[in-house]
Amino acid sequence: MPSIAFDDVMLCYAAKGHHQSTFKDLILHALLRRPMNARPPIKALDGVSFRVEPGECVGIIGRNGAGKSTLLRAIAGVYPLESGERVVDGHVNALFDIAAGFEWNATGWENIRLRGYLQGETPVTLHDKLAAIAEFTELGDFLDKPLKSYSTGKIMLLSFAIATCCNPDILLIDEFLSTGDVHVRAKAIFKMTEMLRDGRIVVAASHDLAFLGEFCTRVLWLDRGKLVEDGPAAFVIDRYLRQFNRSPCAAGSTG
Repeated sequence: MPSIAFDDVMLCYAAKGHHQSTFKDLILHALLRRPMNARPPIKALDGVSFRVEPGECVGIIGRNGAGKSTLLRAIAGVYPLESGERVVDGHVNALFDIAAGFEWNATGWENIRLRGYLQGETPVTLHDKLAAIAEFTELGDFLDKPLKSYSTGKIMLLSFAIATCCNPDILLIDEFLSTGDVHVRAKAIFKMTEMLRDGRIVVAASHDLAFLGEFCTRVLWLDRGKLVEDGPAAFVIDRYLRQFNRSPCAAGSTG
């Protein structure tokens, strides 16, 4: 069964200096024998610990720069850890960028194959899933047309269909459902609900607190890379909103 476990995880970014160096700076740095524009690393995740069990849908909230996207990418194994332990059991698919892995001049069918292969499918394994992907998108003959002719909603449906119809154990979503397309969101929620019933895991980072409060059973609140709160969705979202002196009803989206 799929699971995610983080134990005291630290993840750092190298800080870059941007100011213009003067002749005085050059002399001082030469005398002190340290590199120019040296900056301490930025702690993107700072001692984060949590566990996600099969069948859980977990939301991630926090202000811009809190570490939400970094945490998702750390779960996916995109970033190496500075310290701590990360254990992720199960096949992971991620929806971080709807355009990633797509070729705009290629048809919908060609992009299904291209993105499917990038997600670890083979021609044999993908063949039996093509019909399900096409049915989910409801694109019909549009799949024979180039992607550059698609609307954003159509691209989102195609991207979501490929990611979920390839049967991941763990689905990671970064602001993917922050769209005004009600149809896309309804189909996505229905599909994710099926996944959760099968014991799979969904982790979603979003500023849409109303969506997270309704769909997620649990929420992680991050602030400057630290895990501030981990608990039932309604409780954590209410605590988060209190810092803005706002009620949950007043905040369909914030942060």
